[in-house]
Amino acid sequence: MAVTGADAPRRSRSIISGGRHFADNAFIGITGAAALVVLLIIVGLFYELISRSWSSIEANGLNFLFGTNWNPSQGQFGAGVFIVGTAITSISALVLATLVAVFVALFLVEIAPSWLARPIGYMVELLAAIPSVVYGLWGIYVLGPFLVTFVGPAITNTLGAVIPFFDGTPRVTGLLPAIVVLTIMIVPTIMAISRDVIGAVPGSQREGILALGATRWEMIKIAVLPYARSGVIGGAILGLARAVGETLAVTLVIGNRASMPDSIFAPTYTMASVIANQFQEADGETHRAALLEVALVLLAMTFLINVVARLLVWRVTNGQRAVVVE
Repeated sequence: MAVTGADAPRRSRSIISGGRHFADNAFIGITGAAALVVLLIIVGLFYELISRSWSSIEANGLNFLFGTNWNPSQGQFGAGVFIVGTAITSISALVLATLVAVFVALFLVEIAPSWLARPIGYMVELLAAIPSVVYGLWGIYVLGPFLVTFVGPAITNTLGAVIPFFDGTPRVTGLLPAIVVLTIMIVPTIMAISRDVIGAVPGSQREGILALGATRWEMIKIAVLPYARSGVIGGAILGLARAVGETLAVTLVIGNRASMPDSIFAPTYTMASVIANQFQEADGETHRAALLEVALVLLAMTFLINVVARLLVWRVTNGQRAVVVE
């Protein structure tokens, strides 16, 4: 059947429309499959860890989370020491790193000229590219002796007289070197995100506040920090997630002793460091299952941190929108 001149454009449009429809379906299918793969990986991780640590879960119950006695030779497995060590090192590093990162980001965006801000920004971001084993070795041979000689005595003479946790004998390996190393490692992550969100603050907000007679600090406090708050919180939580899961550097500097820390200088374990230190030498299936349960707790904690981060960013962002509408 011959196609008339009037029907030719219509048929061409039909062919093009059919091609676009197929391309759209293919694109939706590919992207949906990629998202499904990510979801399956997460589910698979939880399934494998639960199934391989099930004997430990049945044997120890909730005592595994709250117990503080870890003695594989006697079949006693309480991961409370590791959870406390992880919490102390990660939260302390988060507080210190967030303060440093936000101040650096404010300096780069609000104060430093472009010829100085760019190389300093590159140098801070370069810290994220340094392998963790290098941080660990630096912590043992450089940071640890420095803390023992200078910082440790200063802490014991000032804070130690008031707070017992800051009293004790400074050590090359222990909680304090682990906190400092983690702080340095997560500063680039928090700084990069904070710098981007601070730089995204509209210039009209700065100019308007300055036109009203505000100082530079008042302008930053009123116009910049509230606007960038959600991004800073998101960057801090991402830094916390890295601090919780950091393994090799912490293993080298934390001292690796399965005891509850009674001082900022005491050696202890984190969840990641005990897995790295004991898994290859696990004595039997029970010990290995207990270590896999530690990995399960670590995965659940990391997952929960990211969920909380999303909720915090969502809440802060909605709060800012509500203020703008009012």
